[in-house]
Amino acid sequence: MTVKGYMFDFSGTLMRVEPTADWLDAVLDDLGIEATARERAGCAARLERLGALPGGVSPSVLPDRLRPSWERRDLDPGSHRAAYVGLMREADLPWGEEVLDALYARHMTPAAWYPYPDTAEVLGELRRRGAPVAVVSNIGWDLRPVLREHRLYGLVDVFVLSYESGVQKPDPKIFRSACEALGLPAAQVLMVGDDRVADAGAERLGCRVRFVDHLPAHARPDALRAILDSAD
Repeated sequence: MTVKGYMFDFSGTLMRVEPTADWLDAVLDDLGIEATARERAGCAARLERLGALPGGVSPSVLPDRLRPSWERRDLDPGSHRAAYVGLMREADLPWGEEVLDALYARHMTPAAWYPYPDTAEVLGELRRRGAPVAVVSNIGWDLRPVLREHRLYGLVDVFVLSYESGVQKPDPKIFRSACEALGLPAAQVLMVGDDRVADAGAERLGCRVRFVDHLPAHARPDALRAILDSAD
């Protein structure tokens, strides 16, 4: 059956969060905190290893005390903050809570996110073709301002976010909500994502699924363009 509508994941598919070292540097600079290059590098490496940057790598080891908030992080903003600030604390940064608060706040700002090089091109072409687009994301905060600042918001017709819908991928219910909002049967909708488990849940509903790699933006210049050839 011909593909008439599209669902996209957000983080690692349409956009990529900044590197951990840049994230930390930006916050320290904004707060006027002086730190040596060695100190910054060491702290960034610990944050990276712990998976403390939302949208970055997953934690290598998850402390038991953070497990409840981690499991609910994409269903409840409070749990999302508790999980990631808790991971930041594990990094034993030599600064106070002000830095942790600023780190958490920064990851939700447009400055912390970069579109993949072909994101605007692909979404724009789908708009030109009249194909409706949904963003379906496991996320604990509102990503719309990020897309708006990067001039992508107007290219998306539907947003289905886990913390708003109360269900997260790979549960087929979240994909069903998106298909219904697009006004299309699942068989006519293609899901594009980077998570081989979460995004594959769309297949259980009858959607087609295409995967892209969760790479830095500069290392993945044209993976989304391939979906433009997936209409048949």
